[in-house]
Amino acid sequence: MELNGKSVLITGASDGIGAAMARALHRRGAKLSLVARTADKLAAVAAATGAVWTAGDVTQAAARQAALDATLAAYGRIDVLVNNAGVGMYVPAWRADMTQVRAMYELNLFVPIELVQLVTPLMRDQGGGMIVNVSSIAGKVALPWFTNYTASKFAVCAFTDALRIELQPAGIRCMTVCPGYVKTGFQDNALSGRPPDRLWSMKKFAITADQCAEAAVRGMERDKRTVVVPALGRLLQLGYVLFPGFVDGQLARIYRGLKLS
Repeated sequence: MELNGKSVLITGASDGIGAAMARALHRRGAKLSLVARTADKLAAVAAATGAVWTAGDVTQAAARQAALDATLAAYGRIDVLVNNAGVGMYVPAWRADMTQVRAMYELNLFVPIELVQLVTPLMRDQGGGMIVNVSSIAGKVALPWFTNYTASKFAVCAFTDALRIELQPAGIRCMTVCPGYVKTGFQDNALSGRPPDRLWSMKKFAITADQCAEAAVRGMERDKRTVVVPALGRLLQLGYVLFPGFVDGQLARIYRGLKLS
């Protein structure tokens, strides 16, 4: 997709990957509409990218509608939806707080579905568009200790893959972004827990949010189905497909000795 002049709505745009995608899209001439809960950070990103913005919690229907209304009021159409808002949880599945699990699923999965329902009729009537759903490498490779989070992100990948086929006749393209470790505050803002230290040490392989965003936006320009970043994530995904038993064994080795407590 040629992004110059396109109207793009990004959720979770106040920081991290969302803010970085706003910057990358701004450099390509896109017209931006941003939504997130943290008004001061969001206003700063909007000022730097010439965006309109809406402060709100996208788990609330009124905030989702307000963000879409602001986009349409400013630009008259919506060409691209980037479902980026999300939250993590790093505890064993058997002792996860179910209120938190449901809250995570609400933001990671149900909010993207509900936003897709809002924008699809508009994109259909205007002759096409693009939906970008930000998942995770945990949506391609099942990671222990991330169990409920990884389930939510697998669901995002599956939803996007099926949606792509459904919406193709309407000229609406769908892409999934699956980042690995990215240098953001995402892990620090998790609903509960943190990755075990031996896995946390892998953050030395992390890329920056701007590197992740550039890869995602290049994928949008090339109409890719899926973008997995960094290269280590692509290798892990390939190994998981070709040698699942081996990858399971390596993950088990990493987690060996951790107590179920």
